[in-house]
Amino acid sequence: MRAFRQGRRPWLKTHRSIWAEAIWNPVTGCTKISPGCKSCYADRMAKRLRAMGQERYRDGFTLTLQPDLVELPLKWKTPKMIFVNSMSELFHKDVPLEYIQRCFSTMQRTACHTSLPFVQRHC
Repeated sequence: MRAFRQGRRPWLKTHRSIWAEAIWNPVTGCTKISPGCKSCYADRMAKRLRAMGQERYRDGFTLTLQPDLVELPLKWKTPKMIFVNSMSELFHKDVPLEYIQRCFSTMQRTACHTSLPFVQRHC
């Protein structure tokens, strides 16, 4: 990841990927609820980012809302394929419904982008 090597914020900036051009994390962190969570890449990445002094991960992998990022895609002028919430679970039980609705409102208002929300928990 070029952006990562250059010391930029890879969870905000465009990055090279086969299937996504940008990452948008309006929520960070999660809680482990199943054996599959034992090998969670986001948990490992959060520890790395915390060790690097990244402010958004000062609490490690504790679920954290990032309200200043909710409207970030509105600033991107060219169409992008966006990986939404690579570092958390938007539908976590502790994320308020109103906050989820704000995130989906942003996705709706940025129809030029293709948003790919990462969902790991089912109903």
